Amino acid sequence: MGLNLVQKILKEHLVEGELEPGKEIAIKIDQTLYQDATGTMAAIEFEMMGVPRVQTEKSVIYIDHKTIQMGYEDKDDHEYLRTFAAKYGCLYSKPGNGICHQVHLERFGKPGKTLLGSDSHTPTGGGIGMIAIGAGGLDVSVAMAGRPFYMTCPKVIGVKLTGKLKPWVSAKDVILHMLRLLTTKGNVGWVVEYFGPGVKTLTVPERATITNMGAELGVTFSIFPSDEITREFLKAQDREEDWIPLEADADAEYQKIIEIDLSELEPLVACPHSPDNVVPVSELEGKVVDQVCVGSCTNSSYRDLMTFARILKASGRHCPAHIDVVVAPGSKQVLRMIDQEGMLDALFEFGIRLQELACGFCIGMGQAPKNNAVSVRTNNRNFYGRSGTLTAGVYLVSPETAAACAIEGAFLDPRKLEEKYGIQYPDVKLPEKFLIDDSMILPPSDEPEKVQIYRGPNIVPPPPNDPLPHDIVGEVTIKVGDKITTDHIMPAGQRLKYRSNVPKYAEFVFESVDPTFAKRALENKNKGIHNIIVARESYGQGSSREHAALCPMYLGVKAVIAVSIERIHRANLINFGIVPMYFVNPEDYDKIDQGDKVRIEGIRKGLIEGRDTFVMHVENKGLDIMLKVDLSDRERKIVLLGGMLNVAKEFGTKSFKEIEIKE
Repeated sequence: MGLNLVQKILKEHLVEGELEPGKEIAIKIDQTLYQDATGTMAAIEFEMMGVPRVQTEKSVIYIDHKTIQMGYEDKDDHEYLRTFAAKYGCLYSKPGNGICHQVHLERFGKPGKTLLGSDSHTPTGGGIGMIAIGAGGLDVSVAMAGRPFYMTCPKVIGVKLTGKLKPWVSAKDVILHMLRLLTTKGNVGWVVEYFGPGVKTLTVPERATITNMGAELGVTFSIFPSDEITREFLKAQDREEDWIPLEADADAEYQKIIEIDLSELEPLVACPHSPDNVVPVSELEGKVVDQVCVGSCTNSSYRDLMTFARILKASGRHCPAHIDVVVAPGSKQVLRMIDQEGMLDALFEFGIRLQELACGFCIGMGQAPKNNAVSVRTNNRNFYGRSGTLTAGVYLVSPETAAACAIEGAFLDPRKLEEKYGIQYPDVKLPEKFLIDDSMILPPSDEPEKVQIYRGPNIVPPPPNDPLPHDIVGEVTIKVGDKITTDHIMPAGQRLKYRSNVPKYAEFVFESVDPTFAKRALENKNKGIHNIIVARESYGQGSSREHAALCPMYLGVKAVIAVSIERIHRANLINFGIVPMYFVNPEDYDKIDQGDKVRIEGIRKGLIEGRDTFVMHVENKGLDIMLKVDLSDRERKIVLLGGMLNVAKEFGTKSFKEIEIKE
């Protein structure tokens, strides 16, 4: 039996374990990336490990999230990261150079390599043939220190692509179709590998759009083969030497196969408030649109913006009076190239607003729409409140559909642009040579011993955590439902400036769900009462932000009990000493109420002994509810010790097999 592409790359990087789906493995990480929203705390954590220099082939720090700089905090973080990069051996991409995933794809991604990033959309790199995984910042820092990355050996969904996309249908519609098929939940432990004759009809930026939003599926990563299309892209980026051919064997097997005929797809839209709430654009025709935003790490490439600009130019029209159109190119390379092609002028002639080369509106950092607005965006998430306006509805679309909405002032199937406005579909080809200018990527210092790390007053080391207690005794401090995202747990937007200061940032835990949570949880902690979070399905969707575990840990949360928990958030809970637990009987979720007084006796002893099930006594109701854990021996040790930072502090570089824990 031959190997699929996932198995081939994992086999080359395997450090521990066997490639058996469902078993824990450890792999070598070749490249890492930080961004400034998650990177400052991750860098502090790296420093706490005492490693003098990064041990990876390449580690890059990008400034792309906190670029509005309302107050000193964000710039202080940037200076900390710049001096950290110089001292410890990282490349540093300055603010204004572009969004991490777009720039990394252009300048650093290599087929066959592994990439670990402190951003959930790191799987964008799968478009160039990498195993690219999003993770919490602490996991990335551990990899930078030379340790392997632990993960569950995945099951592989093979997606066979045939046919070719018709005009006005694009890669965004492919991944929206995948979300319609698989939804955002139930895909933990899986990865997606694309193959088949349809692959060769897609450029690398189109492939990257598809792998980018694999994060919304909840899979660990997605990947495309490395073929002649990949080679052409790397050659145009003056990096042909980085290319290697990579594809699955002809007799490769998959745990599941999905077939998609690209020629049968139509323009799609994800309606509020979930990326899997997908319908054809035609179903929304005529619905008035208040805002159109084009950009983000999903759709901000040269191909995306050239397509958008050419459609607007061909319309010969100006932006309707009631609508705002915002454009955020993904990188300096993209912006300069569309300018050279005359398309920046075309955008201005239409009446767009140009935003900085950053994540911006996608993360709620500016461009909040008006109350009750319909905001059409090419980014990857439309969670409730993420835009910065709680009453707004965000609709996720392709650049083609965004252009149609901008011209019409309302939803319009882009396939009707030719008949209604005489616009021919612009078949954008990638250039033979991209504009190369890496002047805003700073190399590390040749004299690291002379570099002084800048530390502003908002940069505070993460608070320590105690080892897991013998019993968890406390209350259900909050009960939430399905699809609770990390945005629900830890807001982004203007709160990002507190990411380096956990005590301050923790004041906003569950701010949009229950503004009283943080105060109540801290009062419990100060009284010695443990806090417990109860949730239903798919808890912790979305961003890789480890603060969604770190801040609850600071507030005294000892366990999250749910029907299901998403992969990255589960790993972050473990890394900060919070026990992820599951209802043995999912219907028991309905028996629990916020404020219930609960006790989980002998949890420390049970984890040491390898037990998988525990009884939770609901003392005020006289109920016993069965809970289970699904932790490897390594994960049990991390939780028992109170988190990965305690492991590093107490045991240094010892392997987990050498660590013994007593009751």
